[in-house]
Amino acid sequence: MISLDRQSILTLLQSLVQAPSFPGLPRQEEVTAAALASFFRTQGIPVTMQEIRPGRPNLLASLRGERPGRHLLFCGHTDTVAPNQLTTMNPFAAEIRDGRMYGRGTVDMKGALAAMAGAMAALKQMRAVRCGGVSLAAVIDEEMESLGAEALIHSGVAADGAIVGEPTQNLVAIGHKGLEWLEAGFSGKATHGGTAEQGVNAINAAATFIGLIQEQLQPRLVERRHPMLGAPSLNIGTIRGGDQPSTVAAQCIVQIDRRWIPSESVESVLDELQHLLALVRQRMPGLQTALRRVPGGMATMIHGPVEIAPDHPLVSAAQAARREVYGQSGPLVAFPAWTDASLLSREGKIPCIVCGPGDLSLAHSAEESIRLAEVLEAAEIYAMTAQNFLSPA
Repeated sequence: MISLDRQSILTLLQSLVQAPSFPGLPRQEEVTAAALASFFRTQGIPVTMQEIRPGRPNLLASLRGERPGRHLLFCGHTDTVAPNQLTTMNPFAAEIRDGRMYGRGTVDMKGALAAMAGAMAALKQMRAVRCGGVSLAAVIDEEMESLGAEALIHSGVAADGAIVGEPTQNLVAIGHKGLEWLEAGFSGKATHGGTAEQGVNAINAAATFIGLIQEQLQPRLVERRHPMLGAPSLNIGTIRGGDQPSTVAAQCIVQIDRRWIPSESVESVLDELQHLLALVRQRMPGLQTALRRVPGGMATMIHGPVEIAPDHPLVSAAQAARREVYGQSGPLVAFPAWTDASLLSREGKIPCIVCGPGDLSLAHSAEESIRLAEVLEAAEIYAMTAQNFLSPA
């Protein structure tokens, strides 16, 4: 069994939540990374920091065995989304009530970071890493462009497997869909509303485009179901256009969230939408259209889908750990959201699972909170997974 210092894990989680790290703050993730670094130094675990942007460091903590062996990477992000305007609590108080901690980032994903750090401290105290190694990468900017994960990959990080600690309620997720944020732009011709027939209405064009998506593209997406990840999806997230009611709208922009599966490609995703835009232009002479990625949605790497074989040694190690903690391994699942596992797997060539404490439906919510027992269970799962994965075959 794993010997955890449970109080130190919960104290660490409080300090992480009490360190705001949302976009727009100067030196956004610095205090959060410093709290993690302080914990590791107290535990005698070596830490290095790499500043990716001013005041925005990645943190890497490592345990190494005396003999060669597999290397397991824990990975989590130190940034959060901004507090909700309608929240009724102090999002940075890290208040504990009825066995739960409340605050921004408890679920996404400072709970997992505290559990991973606690697992490494337990492994260090038990001298359980005799061969190979275990590392934790705490990276910046996952909620925006994944600058931290990209920098980690460019640094040459290598591992035989990685656990990305997004909230799965401690189930083992063996894949998720890719993500493209796309923007379709429509340029028409403005004129007075009384002479609308002389203009080209960009809002009407956008509406036609959305109609074609519903009529032609959505049925095809449903037919492309992946056995684990499910069907690809498309969501119209925003639409902006026009100046006033009595003017024919010259401009309109539609923003799209497109989730894609391994049988698709970025090129096919874009080509399908370009085809629909061409149909709209045929119906509305004089209309111009453009399709591009939403600015700020990614840095340089493709946010593609990720999957790992159900019988991969990392999956087996994690399922065995869950049996120790819960008495049963539970089902393998797909994660509904996108994670840095995509970049680590596709670009870094590191097989990944996603597993962490917390309910995804509470992430980004006004009353974000996490069960403390689940955080401690995650720490046990992480430590046992490391033991199982690093053990000689």
